[in-house]
Amino acid sequence: MRFLILLGIAVCSTYAACAQEPVAALRPYNYSIDKDIKVLHGAVVSAHPLASQAGSIILQQGGNAVDAAIATQLALAVVYPGAGNIGGGGFLVAHLKDGRNIAIDYRETAPAAASKDMYLDSLGNAVTTLSQDGHLAAGIPGTVAGLFAAMKYARLPFAKLIAPAILLAEKGFAITTAEANLLNSYKADFERLNTGPTAFVKAQPWQAGDTLIQKDLAHTLTLIRNKGAAGFYQGETARNIVAEMRRGKGIITLKDLQQYKAKERTPVTFNYKGYTILTMPLPSSGGICLQQMMGMVEKYPIAQWGFHSPQAVQLMVEAERRAYADRAQYLGDPGFVKVPVAQLTNKKYLAARMQDFVSMQPGSSDHTKAGVFPQSEETTHLSVMDADGNAVAVTTTLNGHYGSRTVAGKAGFLLNNEMDDFSVKPGVPNMYGLVGNASNAIAPGKRMLSSMTPTIVLQQNQPVYALGTPGGSTIITSVFQTLLNVLEFGLSPADAVNKPKFHHQWMPDLIYVEASFPDSTVQALQQIGYKIEKRAPIGRTEIIKRAPASRYLEASGDKRGDDSAAGY
Repeated sequence: MRFLILLGIAVCSTYAACAQEPVAALRPYNYSIDKDIKVLHGAVVSAHPLASQAGSIILQQGGNAVDAAIATQLALAVVYPGAGNIGGGGFLVAHLKDGRNIAIDYRETAPAAASKDMYLDSLGNAVTTLSQDGHLAAGIPGTVAGLFAAMKYARLPFAKLIAPAILLAEKGFAITTAEANLLNSYKADFERLNTGPTAFVKAQPWQAGDTLIQKDLAHTLTLIRNKGAAGFYQGETARNIVAEMRRGKGIITLKDLQQYKAKERTPVTFNYKGYTILTMPLPSSGGICLQQMMGMVEKYPIAQWGFHSPQAVQLMVEAERRAYADRAQYLGDPGFVKVPVAQLTNKKYLAARMQDFVSMQPGSSDHTKAGVFPQSEETTHLSVMDADGNAVAVTTTLNGHYGSRTVAGKAGFLLNNEMDDFSVKPGVPNMYGLVGNASNAIAPGKRMLSSMTPTIVLQQNQPVYALGTPGGSTIITSVFQTLLNVLEFGLSPADAVNKPKFHHQWMPDLIYVEASFPDSTVQALQQIGYKIEKRAPIGRTEIIKRAPASRYLEASGDKRGDDSAAGY
């Protein structure tokens, strides 16, 4: 599947005349969406073809997978404003060629002035518009700190990695049909929630092929290039963020920005039938829940039952139900709450969680609560593999589409609405329907719980898959299903990400399925008592495969968006 934007030779040649290495190879007005590629040396797959192209260029110029991941993230901040960001946060998981496994946490944190009840009215009712819309919804951005935390594993200078993003912001690029439709649909929000004009609003509706130029963002990126992380968390950009907070009654301060730190953590690591799975630890709930779900299904003959069979889907649903019940009860920022990780992932505990599972008899979320033991949607993902054996999986987020829909004035980037990922009030669902309790309550400096699940699969200590997806509460189940699609059902990378998905998250007690999900399976599950609801597409999974016996990398971008693979 290919998509091509052409705006004429005159424009392209003008752009090329401005370009210098490593940006001369970018094609901002003449690019294709390549869903599936097979290459020898290095591959990148992300939510936008120009971002994947930027990462591929860096690989070709001698960068490693970490270099390419940094360049791709920066380009996404320009070409994919709905979720690519420097105003949000994310997680990076990597396997390095020397055998090290790393995880970098640059999740947003709550400002110092945040409080547990800050989104409750005088009667104690949750006011979720405050945690989702505008200035008060923003947590302290972590992306820029995360990029610089990753630089010690990179090979090339940061100025080279950020160059494509600066030029794309300064000179512009042609937007796709999907981006035009999104910008048009959020126009009223941009006008309502901003204190001044933004690059995302124009008098006439956006159309495919229109040029999006972001001069303020280009200036901010240039400050970051010249001054490092201080170009964002201090000086002009920090003052612009705080001035925007004052105009819109937000609470982020200069001190909040100056004190933000990314954290390097130990990846969640577990075995599944001869494979080693690396994924993200807390404050991501994804790694623990993924380990739980994979552990719950491991002893069952799921491959024998078959892909999308009622028996396999039911087993996976019941594993999802139990993991999400535990998520709501126990998980939060480990810097603030004691999370019983060892107990939650213990094999005996996982077996006990499945004791009441009966094949083809429905479960119930009223009956299934969090386990008991002795006490002691908008997001984006990219995957990269290089020729040296480095593999990187990165998931970043603004939370909702375009985050808080509020641009930091004069700085040109969108602020996140990540505060909604805290438990605003116990039992009150967030925008993705997830509920939580005191473990994920708001506190100053605390990282809100996340579902982002960047994941790498190793075999004999060599990377064979790098994958992840956006999708809010559906992220964990989408990664879970994609892993089983390749490891159990033997699907190709393209089929593994593109075949219809389903989702269960404990509450509400529903199985959500994509519109194209097999009717026969839906009917079989309904007949035994499951409630099923069709919904919009689930996730946008990016995957790269390197088979141990093959020299080739196979990269696939999800058909549900403009996702695209690039490599050489």
